[in-house]
Amino acid sequence: MCAAVTGGPAAADPAALPTTATDAIARMVDLSRQSEQLNQQSLTARADLDAKLALQREADDKLAASTAVADAARAEVRRFQPMIDRTAVAAYTGVRTNSMFAVLSSGSPQQLLDKMSTLDVLSQQTADTVRQFKQAADAATAAESVTRAAADAARAATAAADAVRADVDRKLQDLGVATTQVVEAWGALSARDKSTLAGSPFPPGFDRDSLLAGLVPGSGTSALAAALTRVGDPYVWGATGPDKFDCSGLVQWAFKQVGKNVPRTSSAQAGYGTPVAKGDLQPGDVVLFYPDISHVGIYAGNGMMVHASTFGVPVAVSPINTTPYHSARRY
Repeated sequence: MCAAVTGGPAAADPAALPTTATDAIARMVDLSRQSEQLNQQSLTARADLDAKLALQREADDKLAASTAVADAARAEVRRFQPMIDRTAVAAYTGVRTNSMFAVLSSGSPQQLLDKMSTLDVLSQQTADTVRQFKQAADAATAAESVTRAAADAARAATAAADAVRADVDRKLQDLGVATTQVVEAWGALSARDKSTLAGSPFPPGFDRDSLLAGLVPGSGTSALAAALTRVGDPYVWGATGPDKFDCSGLVQWAFKQVGKNVPRTSSAQAGYGTPVAKGDLQPGDVVLFYPDISHVGIYAGNGMMVHASTFGVPVAVSPINTTPYHSARRY
């Protein structure tokens, strides 16, 4: 079983310790389910953290880029500032640069033309300087606004990543407690109880070779064929192969063998591919279980699936009707 729901495992009640082999196995299965739920929760939280860290890096990159743009814009403003200051001082002190002053102060027609030409150039240069200064100032203001927004986004992304990181840590701690309980419960079982819990890798009458021979090559059926080669491998929380698996890890590994990069968790796998009605299931479809989509396997036809079930139970082929059905997807 695998899960992606909230809530941690309940601590074992000493007063409710199993007194029979059946009770011992039932307790083991119950603890296993709780630990597998936490396993999927921690995997989902880790994926969420990775996404948040990616957003944080993106926000930091945008902040650095916008800061560089703002610095360059401010430098451009500083470049024009002395010229603007001189123009302002000249205007304030009444420096005469008009045409009438040129006429009155000219000693000859040629001198008048020269002065008029110079005044035109000075006037145009002043206008250009003012225009460029305004452009630089506007650019600096806009860049600073972008930088402030980028800084806010970077701080928000960091806070979000920190919150998810704390959630991951809590879930991993809970998972550690849960798996310890499971291993202790499993260790208390007799060899016969362990054998009963593990069961048979194939149901009565199931012929893997005949099934494989009848499969038409394709992404789904080829993934099924890959998964069937792992029958007998142990269940391990958080494992993705090649010789130990949790439920969603087996599905991910099997489809990876045929070139499909499917999501890591059972809840994410429920959104991959296209939906398939239960009545239209074909070998190679991905089947999901429990209301919280807490388990996943690959349909093997005739009401069977191959899956990594739970701790103490190797990868096996089992009926799908022994687990509460949720939905199916075709990859």
